[in-house]
Parts: sequence; C-alpha cells; structure tokens
Amino acid sequence: MSRSVTGPEIERLIQLLAKLPGLGPRSARRAALHLIKKKDQVLKPLSDAMSVAVDKVSECSTCGNVDTSDPCTICTDPRREQGVIVVVEDVSDLWALERAAAINAQYHVLGGVLSPLDGITPDDLSIGRLVDRIAGGAVSEVILAVNATVEGQTTAHYITDQLSAHDVKVSRLAHGVPVGGELDYLDEGTLAQAIRARTNF
Repeated sequence: MSRSVTGPEIERLIQLLAKLPGLGPRSARRAALHLIKKKDQVLKPLSDAMSVAVDKVSECSTCGNVDTSDPCTICTDPRREQGVIVVVEDVSDLWALERAAAINAQYHVLGGVLSPLDGITPDDLSIGRLVDRIAGGAVSEVILAVNATVEGQTTAHYITDQLSAHDVKVSRLAHGVPVGGELDYLDEGTLAQAIRARTNF
C-alpha cells in the first residue's frame, strides 16, 4: 500500500491536475511539483488568471465560443464574412481553424457530435440554435468542419437534413492526403477518400 508523502492541500492539487486532458496521476504529480517549486513565477500568476477566468469567461450565446464578452469577439467582428458559418464540434476545433487563418467567417460550436450509444441526441447539441441562425436569411453557406469519424459524419448528415428547407449552400471540409503526407504511411480510409475526392491538376 502506497503512503502519502504530502499534505491534503498538495494531494488535492494533484487530483485536480490529473483531471486535465493529457495528464495522468504521474504527470499531475510532476506538474504539481513544478508549480510548487515555481510558486511566485508560475503558481501565483496561474491562480490569479484562473480566478479571473472563473469570473469573466463565459459561453457566447450566439456561436458557443468562450470569451470574456457575449457576443464574443468573433461574432462582433464586422470584418468577418457574415454570410458564411463554419460548424465545428468543439471550441478547440474553432481555435485550430483560427490558428490556421484559413477562413475569415462566423462559427457555430455544436458542443459534441450525435452518438446514440453515449446517449447524445440532437437536443444535447446546439443544432436547433444553428437552424435558427440560418432561418434569419443572412447566411448563404454553412461549412461542416466536423471530424471524419462515424459520429461526425452522422452529425453532418443530420444537420444537412435539418437545413434542407432553407436556401443555404452546405459544404464540408475536404478529406484526403495531408500536406507533406506519404502514401505508404496513410490508412486505407484516408487513401480511398483521397481518390474519391480527387481534383483536376
């Protein structure tokens, strides 16, 4: 039986850190030790930043992004293309697209994907809110930027059906060979999709 070598406060810090994605018990212990050793340089500023986040960060009522204002900075940016909405599964996907600076459009965060096995139905996602945004008539295109999983594609098909009554173009991200990818290292599904979605050269 292992014995605790720290007080309850440090154990609580470790347990909370272990709940973060990508951190198991050992990584959480290392992170906690680093934070404690760098109390003034890291732990105190982190604690202050987290306190501010708790008080000021909220979900945007329009798109589902997280920000310190509602509507969020993206929704209120007049330089963005107002007629295009990029639909993503999670805020992390929105941030990834923004880092790539691939498109200057509006967003809509679903909050997950349909998964009957996990009990996630359309009512658990913000699909209804998306349909309401389209019904306003100002949107000309919806880009479905969901993951290429079974659940992601099921969700994409469901959304397409929900939007069929509206005069809006529905497109999806291309799937296939990544930039710099070597064919020998790609899985069969990716290769097959790349062949099906081939373009003129």
